[in-house]
Amino acid sequence: MKYRKFPSTDSLVSEIGFGVWTVATKWWGVTDRGVGERLLQSAYHDYGITFFDTADVYGDGYGEEIIAKTLGNVRDRLFIATKFGYDIYQNRGERKGHAELPQNWSTKHIMLACEQSLKRLHTDYIDYYQLHNPRMEAIQNDEIIEALEQLKAQGKIRHYGAAMGPDLGWKNESVEAWKRGYEAVQVINNIVEQEPARDLLQVAAEEARALIIRIPHASGLLDGTYEPNQHFSKSDHRAHRPVEWMRAGNEVVNEVKAKGIFDSEKRTLGQLAIQFSLYHSSVLSVIPNMTSEEQLREFALASKTTPLSKEEYEQLELLWVNGYGERLRQPLSDSSSKPAPK
Repeated sequence: MKYRKFPSTDSLVSEIGFGVWTVATKWWGVTDRGVGERLLQSAYHDYGITFFDTADVYGDGYGEEIIAKTLGNVRDRLFIATKFGYDIYQNRGERKGHAELPQNWSTKHIMLACEQSLKRLHTDYIDYYQLHNPRMEAIQNDEIIEALEQLKAQGKIRHYGAAMGPDLGWKNESVEAWKRGYEAVQVINNIVEQEPARDLLQVAAEEARALIIRIPHASGLLDGTYEPNQHFSKSDHRAHRPVEWMRAGNEVVNEVKAKGIFDSEKRTLGQLAIQFSLYHSSVLSVIPNMTSEEQLREFALASKTTPLSKEEYEQLELLWVNGYGERLRQPLSDSSSKPAPK
């Protein structure tokens, strides 16, 4: 595993992170808690993953409890990121399907949420505390920053930022967050969803800020698991993707293979997708969805594969610029959309 430095600190973060939502919710695939526990343990002990990204809303707190249960004995070697903002205390058990819960950005709620996360994680500090799917109003709310600075002064959190979503987009919110002192933002970026990350990567490089990338495999399109005629259960968030988008994305994958950009002797398709985001030094870590030991091994080892050359990266970029971008852009990036928060 290779590691990168969190901006302006000596804190090292594994290039490949573990998105705990895959083992703490029923939206993707791991419903057996024993399997989830083994994946988390293997991620650290076998592959050197130290960055674990979770949220209080995942499984109503289970997404934090499982980290303490499986990796509590190596807490000081981990970089734990969790999120806050959804009011799981006043609305416990109220979520219907993938709808978002009400958000609460008051100082009182932030303090409560942090204390509860600390208890569930069995720790006295959180490495990286993130606003979960904030809209512009929250990003521009000075009360939130004051609360986070207070928690930082108390030693309860070490860094803070924002996880943008719930879906693609959020360029303006990300830029505004950096302007206001948020140290990093988490966004979607992959070969078939290159905007707005393309612009954000440039801003991050100029401002010495960091990006955390999630969904590098475009919901299965880029890891070899998607079949064109595949049907998803209603609980699977991919069931809410437009069919046209999935088909166009599959065409991109076929073109990547046809153009010779993908070389199986260098890396798997799934590893290529991860290296696409790791190409940029402003990317702190990439968080693939890992639901099996096979995927964990493949994606974790992406860190050791040959980085993309400038030519390879530009070829992948051109797929978007020269046509597929228009077909794959979707109105889901609008702030009014409300699929499941991740």
